[in-house]
Amino acid sequence: MNETQVLLATAATVAFTHTVLGPDHYVVFAAMGRARDWSLAKTLRVTLVCGLGHVLSSVVLGIVGIVAGSQLATLVGIEGMRGNLAGWALIAFGLVYFAWGLKQAGRDRSHSHLHVHGDVVHDHRHTHHTKHAHVHSEGAGNAITPWAIFIIFVLGPCEALIPLLMYPAAQHNGSLVLAVALLFGCITLLTMLACVTLVLRGFERFRFAQKGRYVHALAGAMVLGCGLLVSFAGM
Repeated sequence: MNETQVLLATAATVAFTHTVLGPDHYVVFAAMGRARDWSLAKTLRVTLVCGLGHVLSSVVLGIVGIVAGSQLATLVGIEGMRGNLAGWALIAFGLVYFAWGLKQAGRDRSHSHLHVHGDVVHDHRHTHHTKHAHVHSEGAGNAITPWAIFIIFVLGPCEALIPLLMYPAAQHNGSLVLAVALLFGCITLLTMLACVTLVLRGFERFRFAQKGRYVHALAGAMVLGCGLLVSFAGM
């Protein structure tokens, strides 16, 4: 293999590994898609759009840095700050969604009323929330949630991409810079879509596939867990 082939193979391998080892790249979308009752097609569309924002933000930063003559350490430092910001944004989003999910679970809790009809006494169980208010809150949440995730992922960096771009840039090989960026982005997006599909298929085998009272709280806890891994485990 020549130098170009080695670089492209490295870019593809790093993109795949970077995505698989970062659960925030797919668990977030699978959990929210299941909780919001999105179809597989909608979940994958949201994943694709957020993934594009995730990759393009780092590509643009890398190209601007190359044109401006920035040092690798400077760009890596900027990516590190973006990574910290994205991690804390995931934590905040997960906490808020978890709290909202617990509130929804409480409102969906069924209760009973005792009814007396002459000599007949019976117990009637129902919930005031599921049949009416839940419809309106779900509609608003379905509109806001994808945008919140998109903003978080635009903030999130592809740290591994910057060094891969800097090497051909140092050789003044613009076409190879673009080839590395395109290959890295495509592999990242395809891996995200594949992992989201696999995780959703896995959910179908467990109770999380059911539309239970705590499905939103569980989704929020999973997003929170991803944020903690990003912020404190460097994943």
